[in-house]
Amino acid sequence: MARMRGDNEMEHTYGKCNICNEVYTTANVEVADDIIIYVCSDCIDKARGNFIWLCLSCGKTYIRPKDLVINKIKDHELKRAYMLCEDMQIIQGIDMCIACNPERIIDYMELHQHTMEC
Repeated sequence: MARMRGDNEMEHTYGKCNICNEVYTTANVEVADDIIIYVCSDCIDKARGNFIWLCLSCGKTYIRPKDLVINKIKDHELKRAYMLCEDMQIIQGIDMCIACNPERIIDYMELHQHTMEC
């Protein structure tokens, strides 16, 4: 599980916020070996009313209102899981996205649809 680094654990290294790409901040989290994500306080605040997904492959950020996401989900278990997270501030890392690997996403969706039809 990723955890935010405290001031005592780092040498006040600044990095550009991976969400807005506008603000430099020291707030960061190591999500995997050698993958450090910087998040400014404004983007942390954005996570109150939005689900935020960050592609760890290309860096593209997807920000969607929580109500919109929850209302559009058809899978009951997934919907329940997102509803449980509704009051949390979550920035979720994803391995790939439609922008950086559209073929793989389409293949996954086609496989998922065929599995559901069986």
